Amino acid sequence: METTATILHADLDAFYASVEQLLDPTLRGKPIAVGGGVVLAASYEARAFGVRGGMPGRKARELCPQLIFVSGNFSHYQRLGDAAIKVLDDFTPVVERISIDEAFADVAGCTHLFGSPREIATVIRRRVRAELGLPISIGVARTKHLAKIASQVAKPDGLVVVDPGTELAFLRDLPVALMWGVGPVTRARLAEIGVETIGELARTHSGALTRLLGPAAGEKLAALSWNRDPRKLETKRRAHSAGAQSALGQKPAVARVIVPTLLHLADRVASRLRARNRPGRTVTVRVRFADLSAVTRSITLEQPISATAMLAEIAGDLVRGVLADHPRETISLLAISVSHLEESAELQLDLPLGLADEKRRPGSQKGLARFGADRAIDKIRERFGKQAVGYGTVALEAARSVPDEFRELAEKEL
Repeated sequence: METTATILHADLDAFYASVEQLLDPTLRGKPIAVGGGVVLAASYEARAFGVRGGMPGRKARELCPQLIFVSGNFSHYQRLGDAAIKVLDDFTPVVERISIDEAFADVAGCTHLFGSPREIATVIRRRVRAELGLPISIGVARTKHLAKIASQVAKPDGLVVVDPGTELAFLRDLPVALMWGVGPVTRARLAEIGVETIGELARTHSGALTRLLGPAAGEKLAALSWNRDPRKLETKRRAHSAGAQSALGQKPAVARVIVPTLLHLADRVASRLRARNRPGRTVTVRVRFADLSAVTRSITLEQPISATAMLAEIAGDLVRGVLADHPRETISLLAISVSHLEESAELQLDLPLGLADEKRRPGSQKGLARFGADRAIDKIRERFGKQAVGYGTVALEAARSVPDEFRELAEKEL
């Protein structure tokens, strides 16, 4: 670990909503939400009423009757997000972008040119505000995890530097929800054993965490609670997986909901795999239930796949297996990811043996036909847009709550 705090985590504040207020000055200071049927993002004025991203629009209006909904200017999100990251590039080449509106930067090698990490962060914030008109919060620390927490503490529109020697004291009273990897389910489980702050987590016996969260998650959170994070910045990241998820609110766990949703998710994932010529061997699904508990299940295939229908059917089998072992009436989220990606994998052709799973074998005659249909759809979309052709009206029906442009901004490129 470095002896000085040189890692910056820069995060644009309420980015999508802030861009809307920038583009339309009449919205400044007012509670706004990007979206419609689902809240995609909310301004700080709306968050004060409890409005949050992912919330159904009806509930958001109940919490904040004066809430203003805007449809979204996705091209401006991309343009302004890129411009903000470019400001970091002006100070150091060691920049790891992790989403459209946030990035890490290590300034250890440029302090002799631009001053201390605090001074660099101050100039970055000033430039983003002056050049782009957007607020940005920055955290500075010795580790990536602590820098990210510091930027959350700095919000909105602030700067927090955590100097060596003060790190554990800084973490001690902060809620565990600020930690990377602590979602609603993990937070609830920790609360059951009386752990609500990072300091309480650090004092919890490792055996108790392992029993509660499993070995991997327990060890990871225990280490992070003591600020043990050896990860370096990755300036040339190569994705190891591609995934997509769909929040459903509360829907019945029946085929008429599951099948079109999985087909739509498979379309989003498989089209990205094909675009980069990176099929994958391992298919993973995640099913979240109404009580926020979730089950993950995966399968590793003999050959890598990138065909939409093939992926949807394999994911469907996995989801049905989850529901058979964990019967529930209501689900709130479905997700698909493909990992163990391969570079330009050579396709092994199969003999026509009449196997039961022939249509799920990439090298079979039926598998090749499926892939050919996908490539034809890809070409039509490239020329006429994504809405020009799809895999049936059920898939298009499942996609309406969240615009595809927003999904593309949120999903990382391969």
